[in-house]
Amino acid sequence: MIYAIREINKRTPRPLPNYTIGFDIYDTCADVSFAIRATHELLKNHSDPHSCLLAEPKTKAVIGAGSSEVSIAVARVLALSSVAQISYSATSELLSRKLKFPTFLRTIPSDKHQTKAIAELVKKFNWKTVGIVGSDDEYGKYGSDTLKDIFDEMKDICIEFSDILPGYFSQNNSKANDCLDELVRKINNSTAEAIILFTKQSNVAAIIGAAVKYSLNRTWIASDTWSTSEKLSSLSGIEKAGEVFGFISKRNEVPGFKDYVISSMFNGTTNAILNNYMTQFCPTKSEENRESNFPLKKTAKKILKCLDPMDLTNYIDQDASYNTYLAVEVIVEGLRSLLKCDHRQCKRSTNFTALELLMEIKKVNFTVNGTHIQFDSNGDPFLGYDILYWNMTQSKESTRITKIGEYEPEGNITVPHYLVRNKVTAFNCSKTCKPGQELKKQNKGKVCCNDCVPCADGEYSDGEECKCCRTKEYSSENRDKCLLKNNDFLKRSHPFIVFLSVLELFGIIVTIGFAVVFTIYRKTPIVKAVGGYLSFVELFSLLACFCLSLSFTGKTNHTFCKVRLPVFGIASSLCISCILANLLQILVGFNFDLKKRSWIKNVNQPLAVVTIVSGFQVIQCVIWMICYGPHPKEIILSNTILTYCDKGSNAFFITTVGYNAFLALSCFLFAFKGKKLPDLYTNANLISISMLLFLIVWIFFIPIYINLIGSYTQAIESIAILISCYGILGCHLAPKCYIMLFRKEINNEKAITEYIRNHYEQTNMPVVTS
Repeated sequence: MIYAIREINKRTPRPLPNYTIGFDIYDTCADVSFAIRATHELLKNHSDPHSCLLAEPKTKAVIGAGSSEVSIAVARVLALSSVAQISYSATSELLSRKLKFPTFLRTIPSDKHQTKAIAELVKKFNWKTVGIVGSDDEYGKYGSDTLKDIFDEMKDICIEFSDILPGYFSQNNSKANDCLDELVRKINNSTAEAIILFTKQSNVAAIIGAAVKYSLNRTWIASDTWSTSEKLSSLSGIEKAGEVFGFISKRNEVPGFKDYVISSMFNGTTNAILNNYMTQFCPTKSEENRESNFPLKKTAKKILKCLDPMDLTNYIDQDASYNTYLAVEVIVEGLRSLLKCDHRQCKRSTNFTALELLMEIKKVNFTVNGTHIQFDSNGDPFLGYDILYWNMTQSKESTRITKIGEYEPEGNITVPHYLVRNKVTAFNCSKTCKPGQELKKQNKGKVCCNDCVPCADGEYSDGEECKCCRTKEYSSENRDKCLLKNNDFLKRSHPFIVFLSVLELFGIIVTIGFAVVFTIYRKTPIVKAVGGYLSFVELFSLLACFCLSLSFTGKTNHTFCKVRLPVFGIASSLCISCILANLLQILVGFNFDLKKRSWIKNVNQPLAVVTIVSGFQVIQCVIWMICYGPHPKEIILSNTILTYCDKGSNAFFITTVGYNAFLALSCFLFAFKGKKLPDLYTNANLISISMLLFLIVWIFFIPIYINLIGSYTQAIESIAILISCYGILGCHLAPKCYIMLFRKEINNEKAITEYIRNHYEQTNMPVVTS
C-alpha cells in the first residue's frame, strides 16, 4: 500500500495535480477489539461532544481489514461517518448486504462466486460425494451454508458430512485435540471423493498436519484463505495428505513492486515496514556483535532470519498485494472524478465529504494494469478466479502451486481435459421408477446416489418427476394420478339433517295450523288480547323463520347464503316488535296511574311501534345484504373442500343479532313488570318465558358461530332459529290456541270481567269497568 501511494504521488502525469495522498497504518492484530479501537483512532476528535451528530472526519477512505470477521466490525463503525471501506481479502457474502454495510466495497470477489466456482469444479470432475468443513466465524459459516444450499439443488452431488469447527479448534489443548481426532476419524471413514475446507488457515494447518501424519491421501479443495499458503504447501510429507485443488481471485503482479523491494534492500529505504525488517533481521557488522550480547531464541533465529533480497520477493503475497494495489487505484480514481482533475489541474478544492467520495468510488469504471474494475450494487467487483493445483513430487523440491484453469463470474469454468475424471459410483442404483415415485438424492450406507422415493402427499408422478396436483385435487393412494376433491357439507340425507328437517316442517305445519285457528276465532277476546291483527303478523314472521331454517342445511347456494341471515334478522325483529306492541296494550289497559297511563297511551300505537321498531332492522339488514353480505366460501383441505357460508361483516352480524336481543330484553322487562296485572290469559308470564329463552339461545350462539368453521356451522344456525321460534310458538301462542279450542268458557267478555273484579277485590283496589 505504501509503495502504491508513493508511486501515485510521483507518477507523471500526476492523476491528482497539486495534491498528495497521505496515510495512517494501524495494526488490527487480526482481533475485532483492536480493529474497533484503531477505527475510533482514525475518526477521533472529529465530533462535537455537545452534538448528537458526527462531524466530518479527516480520514476519507479506509483500506482493510484482512479478514471478514474484522472487516464486519470495522464496517459497522465506519458506516456511521459514511467513510468508504475497501477490503483486499474479506470475502464473506454477508458484507454484500448494503442495508447493513452501506460503505463497504472490496477488490476481491465475494464468497458467493467462490462457492459457485467450487460447486462447478466438483461437477466438472464428476465427483458424486463431498464433505464440507467450515468454521464458526463469518467466513466459514456463511461459506459452508452457501455450499450446502448449492449442492442441495444439484441432483447428482451429495454431501456426506458437513462440520462447523469451533472457535478453539486451532488452539493447542486437549479439547481442540479431541475435536481434531474426531474430524480426522470422520474423514478417514468417509467415502467422500473431495473434502472442501472452507475455513481460516490456522484451522487448515491442524487438519492438513493430521492428514500428513495419518497419510489420509484424500482430495482437498482449498478456499482462497489457504490455497496459496507457502507454509502449508512446504510441509514435509505434504504428498501424504493427497492432492489439493484451490481457488484464488484472479492473480497479477503489482507493477514494479519486486524491483522496489530489491532496491530497498540494497540501497536503503524510507519505507517503515521494510526498514523495520532490515533493522531487526539484517544487522550490520557492528550490530551483529551487539546481537551476540542479546541473542534471539534459537526458534526465533530459525524463523526470523535475514533473507537474500531475491528470496524475500518470493514471499510476496501476490493476491493480497495486488488487491491492495487495486484498492489504492480505486480511491485515486474516485478522487480524480470527484475533484474533476485532468493532467494539469483539479477544478475542485479538497473541501469535500467522505460521503461524496464514497458515491464517486461506487461509480468507478476503469482498467488498470489489465484489470477492469467496476462495482455492482453490492460493492463487489466483476472479477473471476484462478483454479490452482498443488503439484507435489517425491523429490526434495517444494510443492509448486500452479494455475490450471479459470472461473468467470458468468459461471464458465475451464480445466485441462486430462484432469477431468469420469468416476462411476460402485453402488447399483435403480434409475427407472414406478408411477408415484421420482429419482432423488439418497444416502444408502456410505454411498450416495439417486434412488426412487415416493411422491409426497398432494403430488403425483408417472415414474419421472413428482408434480403437484392442482388446488382442488389430491393425489391418489399410489401417487400416480390426481383426483378431484369432494365438497364437504352436511347432506340432506344425513340423520342429523333429517331430524332438523322434520322439526322445521313440523314448525311450518303448526304455524299454519295456528293461523287457521286464529282466523276462525279472530273476533274473540283472546285473539284481541294477543294483539288482534298483530298476532297474524307474528305468525307470518314465525312461518318465514321456519321456512328460512330449511335453507341452512344442504349444499351452500349463493342466493340463499346472501339472503337468509339478513331476512331472518328482519323476520325475528318483526315478530318481537309485535310482542312488544301487545305488551304496551296490556300495560295501558291495566295501569291506573293517570300520569303513566297518559304517557303509555301516547306510545300505544301498535302499527307505529311495529313499523318503527322493525324498520330500523330492515334498513340495517338491507345495507348488510347489499354491501357486506354473506357469501359462499371454500377452505381447501387435504382431501376435501369445505364449503360454508361466510357471514361477511362481523359488525353487521353482531349488530343485527344484538338488536333483536335488545328487543327481546325490552319485552322481558315489560312482561316482568306486568306479571301482577289481572291478565286472565297470562300473556305477560308466557312472554317473559319465551323472551328469556330467546336471549339465552342467541347469547350462546354468537360466540360459537363467529369462531366455528365447519360443515356443522349451518346446522347450528338452524338449531338456534328453531329453538327461538318454538319458544315463541310454544310459550306465547300455543296456550291461546288451547283456550280457543278446549277452554271456550273463558274466551268471552263476561269471564274476563269476572276475573278482573275478583282480582281487585282480593287486592282491595277499586274496580273500574267499561
